[in-house]
Amino acid sequence: MRRSGVADLPLHGGRAPSWLFSRMVRLARAIVKVIVLEYGRIELLRRLSDPYWFQALGNVLGFDWHSSGVTTVVTGALREALGGGELGVVVCGGKGRKALETPREVMAAAEKLGLPEFKIRELVRASRLTAKVDNAALQDGYTIYHHAMVVTEEGAWAVIQQGMNEGVKLARRYHWLSEGLESFVREPHAAIVGERREEAVLNMVALESEGARKASVDLAKEGPRRVARLLAEAQGMATLDAWLGGGAPTPRVKYLRMPWRVNWDALKRAYEIQPSSYEELLLVRGVGPSTVRALALISSLIYGEEVSWRDPVKYSFA
Repeated sequence: MRRSGVADLPLHGGRAPSWLFSRMVRLARAIVKVIVLEYGRIELLRRLSDPYWFQALGNVLGFDWHSSGVTTVVTGALREALGGGELGVVVCGGKGRKALETPREVMAAAEKLGLPEFKIRELVRASRLTAKVDNAALQDGYTIYHHAMVVTEEGAWAVIQQGMNEGVKLARRYHWLSEGLESFVREPHAAIVGERREEAVLNMVALESEGARKASVDLAKEGPRRVARLLAEAQGMATLDAWLGGGAPTPRVKYLRMPWRVNWDALKRAYEIQPSSYEELLLVRGVGPSTVRALALISSLIYGEEVSWRDPVKYSFA
């Protein structure tokens, strides 16, 4: 069973016609109702977390463009279709500002669904972590701009989010499912669908990056002064391009180059918090791609902990 997946789609602008969207909402409501009544809410989440099924749903609803708009329009139609949660399922978040409002909407939806306080905290944490992983721990050149979370009255969830890479004119959609998810930072994507990138992708959630994740946590707990000293030492050992390519310069991978500035305030907060795991480190406010790369560089060059440079894509659309 697929736990999650990723799809690469052409990056297109524009809006869905209002007449089409209204029809999509009505049809989506009918389809979701049948699935929930016949197979249950968990099965609905399983299907939404499968990129092939999600793409097919968009086609059936009438949005048959093979583009980034499938993600935003289909999740928007599902959000409207599920409305007040009569079927025990609610969609929170969306594109742009709505994505930033996801935690607040999750709390409101969870209360409406009658979930306990501890479950609400788990849902908010899952929303933040899935976004942080695909935006910072997995640096594949796509910046998250759409984040939607589907929540059920059992407390199960699925996340559908999308990032854009304007340089290659592609969007990448990421699917997550709570069922069977053992770790947010260790091979969380069980089924990856997209176009495998030829360039190196910093993949800090790969199994082979386990040592580097542990080293990154230990470094963050030592404080920003030691990190600054080790970073200067690491950058003096080898050029960044050589480090990225394992010895071969790769100047075209611009989004993987080390930043001139690291978020030292975030590292100071991490030092004060003393995170016990890589998940906790990612949740520290301000820890983003730059901080993750800096800690990964030190872990590799100073402590010899290898990091993964493989794109997690395993399959591709025909």
